[in-house]
Amino acid sequence: MAEEPVRVLVADDHPIFRDGLAVLLGSVAGIKVVGTAATGIEAVELALAERPDVVVMDVQMPGLNGIEATRRLLAAAPSVGVLVLTMSEDDGTVFTAVRAGARGYLVKGAEQEEIVRAIHTVASGGAVFGAALAVRIAEFFAAGPPGASTVFPELTAREREILELLAAGRSNAQIAQALFLSQKTIRNNVSNVFAKLQVADRAEAIVRAREAGLGR
Repeated sequence: MAEEPVRVLVADDHPIFRDGLAVLLGSVAGIKVVGTAATGIEAVELALAERPDVVVMDVQMPGLNGIEATRRLLAAAPSVGVLVLTMSEDDGTVFTAVRAGARGYLVKGAEQEEIVRAIHTVASGGAVFGAALAVRIAEFFAAGPPGASTVFPELTAREREILELLAAGRSNAQIAQALFLSQKTIRNNVSNVFAKLQVADRAEAIVRAREAGLGR
């Protein structure tokens, strides 16, 4: 008896890339494309309706980006595998995608065979990253946890992350963009950081953080 094909949903806001990838994957034995989505919201809704094995997810999409779409989807359907396929290779996007629950991350321009292999790996419960990204991820974890976790144990992981970016001189808007969160969420977290560190304002928080070795 033949194995069931891997059911795939393609989410990307560029119609030529989205439809081209869907046709390409649909022509591969062992893969069945069950739908395409042009926005993060569509991706979540369609994935929850179709329950594909793998969602191939772009990051930059209108309305709801791929990182937040991944968070929402996996909160409701943790068995779905998400493979991020995007233009960005920067570490911040990679690690944010991993924290959101993505099990794979490839850069657009990857060979067809690499994408197909990644889809099968994610569908079977594995994780896959492009060679260059895998090296950087290994280096990141080999370096150990950031010092902020021991210096400011009262902060949550998200608050420490935001404090690190504050100390680096980032504005709320820049932090929101880097972490793929709303500015309102960032403002709320910044207020929590001020309260927990017992500082009066942003400048004082930055001084405390930099004295602890953050933001360099």
